[in-house]
This record gives sequence, C-alpha cells and structure tokens, in this order.
Amino acid sequence: MRRLKIIILFICSSAICMAQMNTDRLTAIGRNALYFDDYVLSIQYFNQVIKLKPYLAEPYLYRAIAKIQLGDLKGAEKDCSQAISNSPFLPGAYYTRGFIYRGLNELDKAEQDFSEALIFSPENKTYILLRADVRAANKKYDEALQDIDFLLSKESESPSFHFEKGVISMSKQDTLQALSSFNKAVELDGQNAANWSARGLVNSMLGNEDEALVDLNQAVNLGTTWAGDYINRGILFYRRHNYRGAMSDYDKAIQLNPQDANCYYNRGLLRQELGDYNNALDDYNSALALSPENTEIHYQRGVVNLQLKNWQDAVEDFDALIAKYPYFLPSYYLASQAKTSLGETKAAYRYRAKADELEKNKDKLQNQQQVNTDVQLSQAQPQKKDRRKEFSNHAAQNQQEKQDEDKYKSVARGAVQNKYVDVVNQPNITLNYYSNKDELRRTAYYHYTIDDFNRLSTLPSSLQFTIQEIALTADMINRHFEQISRLTDRLEESGNNISDYQRCSLLFSRAIEFAIVQDYKSAIEDCNRVIYIMPTTIPASMGERGLWIATYFSRANWRYKLLEYQSSAGDEADKEQVKLDFELMLRDYDQLILNQPDFSFSYYNKANMLCVQRDFRAAIDYYTQAISADSEFAEAYFNRGLTYIYIEETDKGLADLSKAGELGIYQAYNLISRFK
Repeated sequence: MRRLKIIILFICSSAICMAQMNTDRLTAIGRNALYFDDYVLSIQYFNQVIKLKPYLAEPYLYRAIAKIQLGDLKGAEKDCSQAISNSPFLPGAYYTRGFIYRGLNELDKAEQDFSEALIFSPENKTYILLRADVRAANKKYDEALQDIDFLLSKESESPSFHFEKGVISMSKQDTLQALSSFNKAVELDGQNAANWSARGLVNSMLGNEDEALVDLNQAVNLGTTWAGDYINRGILFYRRHNYRGAMSDYDKAIQLNPQDANCYYNRGLLRQELGDYNNALDDYNSALALSPENTEIHYQRGVVNLQLKNWQDAVEDFDALIAKYPYFLPSYYLASQAKTSLGETKAAYRYRAKADELEKNKDKLQNQQQVNTDVQLSQAQPQKKDRRKEFSNHAAQNQQEKQDEDKYKSVARGAVQNKYVDVVNQPNITLNYYSNKDELRRTAYYHYTIDDFNRLSTLPSSLQFTIQEIALTADMINRHFEQISRLTDRLEESGNNISDYQRCSLLFSRAIEFAIVQDYKSAIEDCNRVIYIMPTTIPASMGERGLWIATYFSRANWRYKLLEYQSSAGDEADKEQVKLDFELMLRDYDQLILNQPDFSFSYYNKANMLCVQRDFRAAIDYYTQAISADSEFAEAYFNRGLTYIYIEETDKGLADLSKAGELGIYQAYNLISRFK
C-alpha cells in the first residue's frame, strides 16, 4: 500500500510538472505570436493556458492585448478585469484597461487606471502621457499640464514633451503658453516639421501672419505630409492676394487629404473671388458632402447659386443657414432676392419683412448675428502619435518597442479586423469523409456515438464532422461513382441474406457516396429506406445508435443542400414544397434532440434553419442550447452574435462575436469593428 501511494504521488507530481512546463511553453509561444502581430493565433495559445490555469493573471492580460489589436475592446476589458482580479499588482493590466476605457470614452475610469498603473511604475513615460491625454480630453487641463511638467522636470530638453505641453495649452485656449512651448520644441528639434507646423498655426491664430508664413514654409520644406499645413499656408497666400500660391496649396491639401471639408471650402472661396462660379459650386458641394453639419458653407454656396441664377437652390441654401442662425440678416435679404427672381413676390416680401423686424432690434441681437463665413483654419494639431488610437503591447508587457513592421501572407495574421468579411452566418455542420480542418477552432467536431460507429469499420472511411467541405478532383469523383456501383451490386445480390443492420449500413454508405457526388435526391431516398427499416426510437446498441443519428442528421442536411442547389440553378421553387422540406428538416433535428440531447450539432443546424426562416428569437434559443451542450462551440457563438445584431440587441451580439473570435473565428473581429 505504501509503495502504491509513492507511485501515485510520483505520477501526480510528474503531471503537475508537465502541466507547468506545458503552460510555460504555451505562454511563451503565445507571447511570440503576439510580438509578431499574429493576434488570432496568440489568443488560441492563451486560451489553452487559461483552461489549464484560470487563476493566472498574465494569460488574461496577453489575450486582452491581442483583442485590443483586433478591435474587440469589450472583450479586452473583460480579460483585463479578470487579470487584475487574479493579481492586482500588474501595472500593465491597469495601463491596458485604461487604454480600453479611453477608447470607450469612459475618461474617469481611464484616468483612474492610469493612476493605478503609476502607483506600481511611477515614472513610466507612456503611462504618464496617456493620463495627460485622458485628462486633457476630459478638460482637466491643469492636471494634464501637471503630468507634462513632471516629465519635463525629468527631461527638460525633450522636444516631444514641450510639443505635448503646447498641444494641451492650445486645448486650454492658452495660445501664449502654446506659442512658448512650440518655440522651445522648434529650438530643440528644428528638423521636425510638426514643430514648425504647430507654431505656424498658433502664429496664424494670434495674427502674426509674417511669422506664421515663415513657420509653414519651413514645415513644407521639411516634407510635411499634413494637409493642414497647406490649408493654413494657402489662407495666408489668399489674404495676401497670392492666388496662384493659394490655389496650389489647396490642390496639394486635397491631394493629401481628400476627406477634409476645409480644403474644398477654402478653395471654393478662392474660385468664387476669381469668378470661377461653376468650379466654386463643385467645391462647396464636396465640402457639404463631407461636412453636412457645417451650415455656414450654405451661405457661400447660396451666393454662388445666385450668381449662376439657380434661384431655388439659393433659397434652400439660405433657409438652411436661417434654420441654424435665425438672426443672420444677410440670409433673409438674399433669399428675398432669389424669391423675387422666381416671381414669388409674396414669399420675397415675407423674407424682407422678417429682415426689417430683426433690423429694428439689431442692437439687442448683435452678438447673435455673427456667422463666420471666412476662410477656415485647419484646427487639428499635427501630432507624431495619436495616443487615443495607438496601443503599445510592449508598454503593457514592459518590453522594448519593436522597430520594424512585419508583413504577412496568412489571412489570419496581423490586424484581421481590417479584412472585410460578409455578414453571413457560419454554415451547417455536416458529416462527410473529407473536411478542411481549421486549426484555430476549438469547437469539438466530435461526438462519441459517431466515433463508436466509425470503430465498427462499416463504411469505407471514417465519418467526420465538418463545416468546410473540400472540392473533389476528377479522379476522386470517379472513385465515388465506382463505389456507388459496387454498393448497388452488393445490395441487389444480398437479397434477404443479411441482417437489417447490415442492409441499413450499406444503404447509408451508398447515401454518403451519392451526397459526395452531389446527387442529393438519391442520398435522401437511401436515408428514407434506412429510417423505414430501423426502429423509430434510438437503438440501444452503440453501432446502431451511431448509424441512426448519422442518418437523421444527414438527411436533414441533404434536404437543405438540395434546396440550395435548386435555388442556385435558378429552378422555380414550389413554395408549398419548400415549406414542407423545411418542416421535414426540422422534424429530423427534433428527433435527434429528443433522443440524443447532448448532440450539439442538431441544435446548431436547426438554429441555422430557423434563421433562414427569419424566426430569429427561436434561433437564438437553439444556439443557446448548442452552447450549453458545448461551451466552446465557436460557430454557435458567431451565429448567435449575428442574430442578436439582426434583432438590434447589439451589445449581446458583440459579446458573442468576441467569444467567437476568442475561439478562433477570426472573421468576427472585422464584424466587431464595423458594428461596435
């Protein structure tokens, strides 16, 4: 007995050591995958570690980092919180969750987490800069400046810290302090175009046009790629009547950033002044298409429409401006002019009467009549890094920043959320001899009853559950046609000399062959014969049990395959027949659910059929039951997530898509980034 205890203890200690070695190795491989931006694969490794040791903090943190890079902020938040719950002493976990809260615009929570991270790593520059950014975004400018001043106390000659201080001072509308900070940034790093650009903007705002022009010229000479520099320099040229220079700069700005409404608006003003009304109108149209809320543009477009005698369009533009600025007198007078030209004298009189009424009270309304229809400076600051969008997994892991960018051929590597996918459900799971295996998936394509049936070697090959059937070659198709002929001969020759089970096995074997060569009608007919011979309730014998399940499951799937084939071939569908076929499919799945309630694929496939019939609530119930039978059923999470989104329960849908992505369906991350 003592020897037995020693052996048991030795086995247990070996198992513990093996588990430790496995989790350490899995974590190391996962971190390597994360380092090389292979986010989907890294998640699968961390999943395995979490499964073995759910009490560890690091795997949750690393998985959160990967999810951030894939755009799944909610899923990452959940993982970070679990990491902190498991170990509240990881500064990287607080930093990571703070970044997530910043992305979710939960600024107070973000600031709190960055502050927690700084308790454990009080001089970490990344953490301090992120907290300063969050405080500035939350309009806590003094606290943000305190963070930057702390960094400057450590590195007083850092041009980037002076630049950051200038940016925050601009947000605070302290232009003199901003100018001082940008002066220092230029002094310390005169080769950085962003420093000259920022100072040029401040000088423009302060009316120091000569100094601003020098700054912006220098930014351009240093190769700036920020469209705002060309917009702002174009404005200076415009005010100095250097129209050729202004036009050239506006054209360059549009080339650099064709989505900036200011570019088109300012160029429209220049063209309008030069009498090029048609092209000015095109520019105003482009500006309003990009910035429809900018109603001030309507005023200038209305003036151009008057010049082009587009009277009704002009009235609509002035009405749009009046709706936002009801005390702006020029809009009423110009609208009256357009109405007069249209011959609508009564309407013209009403506009003039309203203008006269406002004119009498102009002293009281003076401040409410101001509308800025002048050229518009580009206000966005040219920053070297947008810390609101850029996440450093190296800061979270206390590693050095990686200098080079890797390029990948695999579709499941890198920022897969940017790879567009169609918003469609994952297809039915079927039984076949062939399948394309996806190593990322954790769904258990297995059920013991089918495994028992395979062990009897009744069929020429083992049945496999699959969601990705392979394309057959000509040789493979010929072999299956030959097998159909052999099975047909055996069935005819056997007569009554074989048992019911043997006959059913031969029929089902031939049904599989028919289905492989896409003769679904014949496959369904053979299944009908099997079901006619076999008992209506599930057999007790494991071999017969597996055959019974495989037959009902396959018949339902092949009915749908036949409907899909007929639809793709353009065949006219008999609505009553389609309705009957769906009813027969659902009955087969119900038979399986009743007799084998742990067979998760029945719930899943039935849910898919209910989605096709647009019975989304019922589909969600069956996806939920599939997940109850297999908690790692990736496809069920994915499809339930999409179904929730169809019925506008987006938060639930995104949570399910997050879980599907975690379980290996990388396409989920593109959908999360689009629906969140």
